[in-house]
Amino acid sequence: MLQKFKNPLIDNSQNYKLSSYIKTLLLDENYNEFYIATGYWDIPSVALIFEELNNFLERPDTKIKLLLGKDPEVQNYQLSHADEIDLNDYPASYIKYHLDNIPVVADYEDAISLLLNYCIGENPKFEIHTYQDSNHSSFLHAKCYIFKGKNDSCAIVGSSNFTKKGLEDNSELNYLEMNSSNVVVRPENGTSVKGHIFWFDEKWKNSKSWGKIFIYTVLKTNIGCRSFSKGIENKFISENKKLQIEKIKNGEIENKMNIPRIPLDITLFDYQNEAISEWEKQNYKGIFDMATGTGKTLTGLGAVSKLSEVLNDRLAVFIVCPYQHLVEQWVEDIEKFGMKPIIGYSSSEQKNWKSLLKYAVEDFNLEIKNKTFFCFISTNATFSSEFVQNQISKLHGNALLVVDEAHNFGAEYLRKLLSNKFSYRLALSATLERHGDKEGTQSLYDYFGKKCIEYGLERAIKEKKLTRYKYYPVVVSLTDDEFVYYEQYSREISKCVVKGKNGKLKLNEKGKRIALQRARLVAGAANKIGALKEQIMPYINDNHILVYCGATKVFDENSGLDDSNDDEISEGKRQIEVVTDLLGNLLGMKVAQFTSKENMQERAVIKQEFSEGKNLQALIAIKCLDEGVNIPAIKTAFILASTTNPKEYIQRRGRVLRKSDGKDFAEIYDFITLPRPLTEVIYETEEQKKKGRTLVINELVRAIEFARLSMTEISAMKRIEEIKKLYELTDKDLIFKEDFENEQ
Repeated sequence: MLQKFKNPLIDNSQNYKLSSYIKTLLLDENYNEFYIATGYWDIPSVALIFEELNNFLERPDTKIKLLLGKDPEVQNYQLSHADEIDLNDYPASYIKYHLDNIPVVADYEDAISLLLNYCIGENPKFEIHTYQDSNHSSFLHAKCYIFKGKNDSCAIVGSSNFTKKGLEDNSELNYLEMNSSNVVVRPENGTSVKGHIFWFDEKWKNSKSWGKIFIYTVLKTNIGCRSFSKGIENKFISENKKLQIEKIKNGEIENKMNIPRIPLDITLFDYQNEAISEWEKQNYKGIFDMATGTGKTLTGLGAVSKLSEVLNDRLAVFIVCPYQHLVEQWVEDIEKFGMKPIIGYSSSEQKNWKSLLKYAVEDFNLEIKNKTFFCFISTNATFSSEFVQNQISKLHGNALLVVDEAHNFGAEYLRKLLSNKFSYRLALSATLERHGDKEGTQSLYDYFGKKCIEYGLERAIKEKKLTRYKYYPVVVSLTDDEFVYYEQYSREISKCVVKGKNGKLKLNEKGKRIALQRARLVAGAANKIGALKEQIMPYINDNHILVYCGATKVFDENSGLDDSNDDEISEGKRQIEVVTDLLGNLLGMKVAQFTSKENMQERAVIKQEFSEGKNLQALIAIKCLDEGVNIPAIKTAFILASTTNPKEYIQRRGRVLRKSDGKDFAEIYDFITLPRPLTEVIYETEEQKKKGRTLVINELVRAIEFARLSMTEISAMKRIEEIKKLYELTDKDLIFKEDFENEQ
């Protein structure tokens, strides 16, 4: 029959449609196997050659193999429909979108019925595989149609994908190889020559069966369900095939289940197992109060796995983190535990996460087998969105809420979202108590329940879960100009004290703004730059250094009191820029900034280079220790700007103490800011000392907390005692003071 083809070049012009060639070859009984390799395909292409495909498959001993690659054009198509198609779930997401959007017409229903009928069974006549090379680094770009017979074979190779447009509409260029010996030749007897069939067999070996997943994907669509029903009514699908398809639909025959289990290569410590056990005793409600760096994430995922197993994997899990990079850090571990999370936030790579969550909730509520478990992880902002809250409101069944850095959910706008839809609850935090917010703290205990574990920094260091550290308080003072403005801020603050509803004193909104400005003045004290230069000189050739700056500017004489909504000092250079210039230009160190301006990819590169320690000695950062960034390699930290909030400075210390190869201990240089130089304090009157006492007390409260667990406790406390003596302070005085206390 090949003689019918006058021209081996096929360009889809009027007399040379690829569809006509394929139809003719399908009807030729010399061929009993049809192999297709294509980047992508569609149902209209099957409908176009339906009669010929059906006749071919009805003959005994025939088979079709369809090998799907990942053509770049699919990526472009998906990008234009990013809200509806998951770029990471090709071809399932693409096929589902395609089936949801094609017309529900008889020709397409028949085509789908044909595929359902012949894709099922132990030895299906229509096999669908997806290509994946051994290194997961390349895609299959070929377009090839091979007809194999006992005595004769031919092949068409060119540009046409297996779509209706590719088969007859697009201007294509394909070539029909009619010489059977060229199609069947194999590299044997020392020759390296290979033909089309050998090439296809090689690719087929590097592929995975996708037929069952395809059937399940089809049955999730309207046209797929209609086609299945129509096939049964017309006896097109046999009773045996019907039962097998029903099993796939119900999840009895499916791909690997998406359920959580503790992986074999992860062994939880005793304290982690104890926390999970206590959570179980408290009816799967509770709080894991664990020091930063002691494995809260793995403990939390261990708890998720335990609960899911108890509930026979009928569980909806919502995990919430404050920041995008924390979500991504969680995702790495979530996947290790066997889950395929839906990742929801504004710049998530899963562009269609909303659709995925919507379908997951629908499947969960319908209790579709193998779809009774799903995991959704998001940022606090996404979790609080109207869309996510609407999906939560639709949940029916077992649901677990896991909140990382749970102290944030004590804030009024977030605690309103702590829904009763979640029968099971888990809060993770190194510091659950909210600074100055007893009501917010109590709301967390009311919702999540009691603590299942308290694994503090002292125990973690003692049990070698965190590294030991040396602590060096570096004492600096405000300049004369800074002290003038410090006093001015303090006087303004004293005018802003009001009584709250509970009768206790507090600052009004203006007072809070001025108190923040005063705190930034302290954080950006100019003398810190000279002190940093002196302290960092012995480390100028070292690596794994962190310099932690404040989100402030270095004070100069043009700075001043500003009670506007601008929280920053109005003049001066940003502290991080001054430090970068000092280390990078003046001292010649290899440095990089690590702030919110760097995107996820840039942060990943910086962290990698910092860990290697070759091209990057020091990170100059703002807020990274507060945001949960995991950089275990930090060995020496210079903390220029500290907070009076115990939650924040305890977390900062914990993140410096994460264990890392070659890190026997860490070093922390903490810049203690005092109102006046110590050499002048001795000459001040009691009234003068009182003006800056709140600052002194709050700085010393932090210093004592840092010193008491350090390897250098004796020398650090000696320095602290010197300051206490000069300011005539006793241990009873060293209690955190609010901004307006002792400053009036």
